[in-house]
This record gives sequence, C-alpha cells and structure tokens, in this order.
Amino acid sequence: MTNTADFPSDDFSHDFSLPSGWLSPNELADIRRSMPIVYVDAVPVRVDDSGDVVAVGVLVRATESGHMTRSLITGRVMYHERIRDALLRHIEKDLGSMAFPQIPSSPQPFTVAEYFPTPGVTSYFDPRQHAVSLAYVVPVRGECSAHHNALDIVWATPEEAIEPAFLAQMQGGQDVLLKQALAHVGRLN
Repeated sequence: MTNTADFPSDDFSHDFSLPSGWLSPNELADIRRSMPIVYVDAVPVRVDDSGDVVAVGVLVRATESGHMTRSLITGRVMYHERIRDALLRHIEKDLGSMAFPQIPSSPQPFTVAEYFPTPGVTSYFDPRQHAVSLAYVVPVRGECSAHHNALDIVWATPEEAIEPAFLAQMQGGQDVLLKQALAHVGRLN
C-alpha cells in the first residue's frame, strides 16, 4: 500500500469539518492498530480493439527518504462508499479526471491482497496496518497524468512490466500483485 492522503490538508492547526465518513488522524491511527481496513488496488491498463492488454500504467512516487519507487493505484474504501465509487475516486485522484476508467457494471476483483504490518506473513506488507485490498484490472481510455502525490505515470508493455529491474522498484508486494494482474488477463509469459 502506498501512503494516500486521507484529508484535504496535513495541517490540522486550523478548524475545518471532515467530510462525511472521514476519520481524524488520531481515529485512523487507533483503528489501524486494532482492525483490518478495506482498500482497493487498481492496475490501470490500455487495451487494443480486441480487448487485449497492451500497456500497464504504474505510478512513479518518491519515498520520504527520496528514493524513487513504482506503485499501483491504491486507497481506502470510505464508510458508505461502493467499491466502484472507491475505484473511480482513487483512479481520478492519481490519474486525473480525464483518465476515463472503464469499471464493469459488476466489478469482480482478480484477487484479494491481505497486507500485514509484519513482513513475511503474506507477500503483501504495509508497516502501518493490517489491510484487506480488493484488486482490480481497470482499462482506462482517456488522457492520464500524474496527480496527487504521484510524480509520473509510466506505461509499460506487459513484457517490460515483468522484467526483474522494473518489479524491483515496487514495494510492499505490489510487484506480486502486478504479476497476478498480468496473469489474470493472460499476459504473463
């Protein structure tokens, strides 16, 4: 999981109302220490006219220490939010409002990724929390550009995306998730 902003501002010295269903930073920290949180992971793809995946979009981010990493789109499902709405919200947040994601009428995840705060329990690791993430391959047909805390979006062919050097830049098990996504769409060699 990558850090996603859950609030309009990280400066809590001023008084503002939290949007409905949002938790204060202290409430979120308490919940993260005591129970799993539901997330969505999205693997944005470009497809050709026959529906075959021809490119995979991966975000480029900088860690707090200044290292460049690659990541998938990920974020929490808010209280009283449908899965499809969470996917749309996070895709728009990271790729912009012109990405035009194609969410199926009945979204089904290609896998469920269980992130643990303890390394080695599963392939997925998030030091902040125990999170259960529903993972989706989502075709996008519009113009995509990096937004929020992403520096860039890189489009790679499925063959390029599974190269060890490419996957080594992903953290927390997202390399495993990307390979699972490509296997799900029949593009893992």
